[in-house]
Amino acid sequence: MAQKQKQLRATIDENVVDGIYVNMANIMHSPSEFIIDFGRLVPGKAEAKILSRIISSPTHAKYLLKALEGNISAYEKTYGTIKTNEEEQRKLGF
Repeated sequence: MAQKQKQLRATIDENVVDGIYVNMANIMHSPSEFIIDFGRLVPGKAEAKILSRIISSPTHAKYLLKALEGNISAYEKTYGTIKTNEEEQRKLGF
């Protein structure tokens, strides 16, 4: 008999609900964790401001990768292929 899947209920703090815009990320890892810094680059400035840091286990980092792949696939089915530029990708830190 299959186990009944539990429903996850998530809440969001008022200071987080509006989100922040980022256009760069830097990813580092050790044997026990992944660290992802999210930041914003402003045109004409040589420095990015880091706005958020996420620290995760390797297992959860892989779950995040799979969730992003699934969501990007669904997005592209609805809106078309997302165009990328390798040079721009390097400049933005992704």
